[in-house]
Amino acid sequence: MTVFDPAAMLDVLNRHGVRYVLIGGLAAAIHGSPFVTVDVDVTPASDSENLERLSTALRALDAEVRADGETFAFDHDGESLGRNAIWNLTTAFGDLDLALRPSGTAGFDDLTRDAVDLEVLGVVVRVASLADVVRSKAAAGRSKDAAQLPLLRRLLEEGGDLAG
Repeated sequence: MTVFDPAAMLDVLNRHGVRYVLIGGLAAAIHGSPFVTVDVDVTPASDSENLERLSTALRALDAEVRADGETFAFDHDGESLGRNAIWNLTTAFGDLDLALRPSGTAGFDDLTRDAVDLEVLGVVVRVASLADVVRSKAAAGRSKDAAQLPLLRRLLEEGGDLAG
């Protein structure tokens, strides 16, 4: 069984020069959400050079596609990564979900505008604003996100957005 180590996962992305914004549950937790997450969600920049760096990083992470409780090896390069909007992966350090265009957003350029660079578990990471996390979770329409939204909106109203 893989031990969830988000710091190691993010460090590999950083060492390979991948430009990304941290989104999802881990970003929400950094902004003060008490909800526990067991994966890392990122939105990478979608230019071809960045997606090539991402592909190299995914090889270093021993990434495999995750679907229906199983994992599958996959061959990839920057071009193939750019053809799917979402990748659900398992790595040597836990689950990593890539969303090139998260619900309710226009992708990396949209999210990076209000993101902040923070040290997270000893790794400097670009973290989506809480407002953008809320916007994306609201647009996703998933029951697990809907359950978290009242608290996340309250955190936002109370000034929990580190970007603002």
